[in-house]
Formats: sequence, structure tokens, C-alpha cells
Amino acid sequence: MYKLFYSPGAASLAVHAAIHESGAAHELVNVDLNVPRTDDYLRLNPQGTVPTLVIDGLAHRESAALLILLAERHPEANLAPAPGTPGRAEWLQWTVALATSLGGPFRLWFYPRDLGLEAHDENSRAPVRRTLEAGFERIASHLQAHGPYLLGERFSIADYQLCMYMRWSRAMPKPATEWPELDRLARLVSARPAWRNAVAMEGLRGWHLDSAEPVQ
Repeated sequence: MYKLFYSPGAASLAVHAAIHESGAAHELVNVDLNVPRTDDYLRLNPQGTVPTLVIDGLAHRESAALLILLAERHPEANLAPAPGTPGRAEWLQWTVALATSLGGPFRLWFYPRDLGLEAHDENSRAPVRRTLEAGFERIASHLQAHGPYLLGERFSIADYQLCMYMRWSRAMPKPATEWPELDRLARLVSARPAWRNAVAMEGLRGWHLDSAEPVQ
């Protein structure tokens, strides 16, 4: 059984949805990111971040790495193209690229102290916003030519990863769903039972949790 340390809607969401997609038994432990981490948790994850996934007593970290690990451990679930098959390299490429081109900048968007600032103002957030919007623009262009999913007609858990980052943009001046291609992907992904199960268990509301629901 997996033990997933998560925080609702945080970087653990894609991993949580992927576990549901795999059908694997799992236990959830909610980590409150607004309070100092316990010593026990810091022994599992010295960074104090989520997700942490414990497998056979060993703790593993980093959302993108955990998605790759789950795809390897559950080939029967078709979470990603199998090693050596068409699309595998592209899937790995997207999994890493999303973590760097969106995950990194979002860290700066939400945590100004990483930039040495006590709080963001309009000027300090502007370059981070440009970076994120440029990232979404590139992905939208790809989807326009090769969608509806990142791998074309085939869903993979990289789409969960992208949808997680898109959700983080919902309060930005230009949310990711302003791009029609990204909005379409979000509606396809959020209709999947595994995504619905994960967001229900995390108590999340709004934002394409229903394919007929307006963006909030």
C-alpha cells in the first residue's frame, strides 16, 4: 500500500490522481503547509514539501519523479507509453518540461521569499507572470497542432500534471483556461473518474470539477 503525504490542491494533486488511475491501494496523510513541519515529516522529506510517497517503507519525493515511478510500477494501467514504444520519449520530455517551465515559476509566484522579498507587488510579479503565460502559450500552440492531449489522442498522467498547474493559475490575471486548447484539455481531464475521486477526497471545489461547470 502507498502512503501519500499531500496538501489539498498542492503539487501532490497530480500524484494523487495518478494513484487513483492505477487503482492501487493507498493511505492519505494531510500535511498542513501553513504550519511548521514536524520532525517526523522532515525526516521523510527534508524540504518539508509535498508530495512525499512512501513505498515499502522508503520515502520518495518530487511530483514529476513520482509520476514516472507510478507509470513504471503500473504498466497495466496505461498511465504513459511503455518504455521503448512510440510516445515514451515525448511523455518523459513533457513530464520534465512541465515541472521546470511551470512548476518552478509558480513557486516564485506563490513564495516571494524565494526571491528575497517579504511580499510581491505588481512589479515583482510581472516577470513571473510573463514566464508562466509564455509557458501556457507554448503548450496551447502544441495542443492546437497535436491535441487534444499532450500526446495527441492519447491521455497520459502528464495531462494530470498540466491540469494541476493550470488549476493554480485560476486567480491569475489571465488563467490558463483563457486559452481554448488548454480549456478543452482541462474539461477532458476533469471528467475522468480518477481526477474526480482525487479532488473529492481532497475537498476541492470549483474549477472544472464538472465538465459542465463554469470556471470559478
